[in-house]
Amino acid sequence: MKVTLSTRATRDLEGIRRYIEKDNPARAISFVGELRDVAKRLVDMPRAFPLVPRYEQHGIRRRSHKGYGLLYSVEPDRIFVHRIIGPGQDHDAALHLN
Repeated sequence: MKVTLSTRATRDLEGIRRYIEKDNPARAISFVGELRDVAKRLVDMPRAFPLVPRYEQHGIRRRSHKGYGLLYSVEPDRIFVHRIIGPGQDHDAALHLN
């Protein structure tokens, strides 16, 4: 099984990097690397993290890392990361599924 980031998740990572980079360029790079590693490790236990309330029918799960949330679903041949949201960001606004 592989992990695939959506276009929006890739843009989310870039936005996170730019935001952190304002204060700490080195940490921006390392933190985005951490988030990518967390996403890659989802293959080890893809169903270990909770379904997002109101998005159970879509199979959307949330894996948290240092206040950020990876919103993903488990598909037959891959794990698809829909979005990577920051602290305080709204699931509904990020997902646009309902």
